[in-house]
Amino acid sequence: MTLHIETLGQGPDLVMLHGWGLHGGVFERVASHLVSHYCVHLVDLPGHGASSAEASYDGASVADQLAEQFPLPVHVLGWSLGGLVAQYWALRHPQQVKSLALVATSPCFVKKADWPYAQSAQAMEAVGASLDTDFEPTLERFLALQMLGAPTARSTLKALRSQLFAHGRPQGLLPALQLLLDADLRSLVAEISCPVGLFFGERDVITPLAAGQWLAEQLPDATLYSFAQASHAPFLSHEDAFIAKLTHHLDQNA
Repeated sequence: MTLHIETLGQGPDLVMLHGWGLHGGVFERVASHLVSHYCVHLVDLPGHGASSAEASYDGASVADQLAEQFPLPVHVLGWSLGGLVAQYWALRHPQQVKSLALVATSPCFVKKADWPYAQSAQAMEAVGASLDTDFEPTLERFLALQMLGAPTARSTLKALRSQLFAHGRPQGLLPALQLLLDADLRSLVAEISCPVGLFFGERDVITPLAAGQWLAEQLPDATLYSFAQASHAPFLSHEDAFIAKLTHHLDQNA
């Protein structure tokens, strides 16, 4: 499997992992503010952007592949799906992850009897069911859902749409969606020992703020940063505030 990685800047290494349906280019604006102090690696996860697809999508194996690509200790930022992969990475290779920045993500993306802080499995399965017959409109509807509630939703959504196929048409989204349906790391997250910054939008309907609050209570070394008017992509809708809080988190754990 080949991962597409774009590397920018110089300094301590920061690996950035994007959300489902997108690619590393979604972080270009954030990276442009960091490259004078950090060596930023924008990764296309398997089946996304210019990275090759896999028949199955196992969070542990993706984390292992990233560990092979980045053997030296790195800071890791993961958004949504990328945040789930980042949790696997920190659990499986703790010596490689200096700090985590978890953005609008969760240890469990599906509602359960004891876990209300997520979407229903039926809603996520419906996205997968329409990928074969209605690919581009399905992705655009999913992007719109991520912006729901944010005051800058229209402009942020426009920016995301312009990025959607900038690295090519993704070839492996259904296996990655299955990982979001299947994964549940709630019993393991307390084992993540590195410093963790949690960045959550207070209007997020995909990974609610309550999921971030739960993580803040479970993780041994975590700080929660919330964005009052943000939805699922605070790094886009609240760029300046996000960069300020991210920089603070990275500088504290350099």
